[in-house]
Amino acid sequence: DAWSVSAVGERIDYLNRIDEGFARRKEDLCKAMSREMGVPIAAARNIHFPSGPAHLREAIKVLARFDFDDLRGSTLVAREPIGVCGLITPWNFPINQVVCKVAPALAAGCTMVLKPSEISPLSALIIAEILHDVGLPAGVFNLVNGDGPTVGHAIAAHPDVDMVSFTGSTRAGIAVAHAAADTVKRVGQELGGKSPNLILPDADFERAVTLGAQRCFNNSGQSCVAPTRMLVPRERVEQAAAIAARVADAVRVGDPGDETVELGPVANRVQFECVQSYIARGLDEGARAAAGGPGRPPGLDRGYFVRPTVFVDVTPEMSIAREEIFGPVLCILGYEDVDDAVRIANDTPYGLAAYVQSTDLEAARWVARRLRAGNVQINYPRVDRGAPFGGYKQSGNGREWGEFGLQEYLEIKGIQGYQ
Repeated sequence: DAWSVSAVGERIDYLNRIDEGFARRKEDLCKAMSREMGVPIAAARNIHFPSGPAHLREAIKVLARFDFDDLRGSTLVAREPIGVCGLITPWNFPINQVVCKVAPALAAGCTMVLKPSEISPLSALIIAEILHDVGLPAGVFNLVNGDGPTVGHAIAAHPDVDMVSFTGSTRAGIAVAHAAADTVKRVGQELGGKSPNLILPDADFERAVTLGAQRCFNNSGQSCVAPTRMLVPRERVEQAAAIAARVADAVRVGDPGDETVELGPVANRVQFECVQSYIARGLDEGARAAAGGPGRPPGLDRGYFVRPTVFVDVTPEMSIAREEIFGPVLCILGYEDVDDAVRIANDTPYGLAAYVQSTDLEAARWVARRLRAGNVQINYPRVDRGAPFGGYKQSGNGREWGEFGLQEYLEIKGIQGYQ
């Protein structure tokens, strides 16, 4: 009751202090992420960590200008905190996924119970310490560790939880929705993806393929928005394969504590075996590995390290072209014309992200509008934390980030006869 009616200025003050707390604990957080999920320490510092402060600052900016009350004629439209929120987050981008839920929930005036992934609990514990150290009122933020089937299910099913915000696999998202159904609570989901990267005929081909491959391999391919399906004109498939193979062969894979390493191991044995099974299945189905393939990279005889792999001779019905692998595996598919490329891109149960590369901005915009995905990036732009983030189809519902994320944690009340 107290936090929901706290002043906007008070919430902004807490968010600013949390941001300062992140700065103080930066190295602790980066080392924890590297230890718990194997991300190279350089990537932890330069890619993973900055996302936390970025979401906090975006929440502050949105909250400072947001109108919670809107008078429409004689009716007041009031936006009020939804209540107690269960936040269930994955292991692959621990800071980003936790803060992009916690920050808007705090800004909205909600209280929350966070269940981070059991695979990446260490960074979440440090975040809890930051929130405690800034003096956030007791009970506003709560952390409960555990696995999905036990603690995640309890949160989703609990009658005193008003909303569940879940990020993870589509399979687990379905389980959360089932658990939440009996209490008719709001469920926001950001789920799996199999994102297409459409390289149009006029694109700067060398740049488009190189950056596309790098983004696919980033975080050892453990990203729901990774551009894992590269679509190129059919006559340029071999050229794209040669460029992507150079990228794959140049990636330095190894000890995540080494400052020069670009790719660490995948998160655990289950993930390693899953990725290896997909690589084997791709070869069995007739795809050809232009780079990488089964097993560990040369010189690494232990650990869950995966060879960055580039597949060609891929057809849209193959498992590697349809299912989320969550590893450093790129599929290159050829298309006849732009209409064919759009058809292939949309032929998926997922719809989280898509990418378009072209030197003709109008052409890229036209293609972007035709893609059935919640996030479309043109020519590899810088990340915009104020953009809506979420998916179509089996990639989820609802939106995170910026003002869209704040609105997820608000109920709308119409008070008629207010004036």
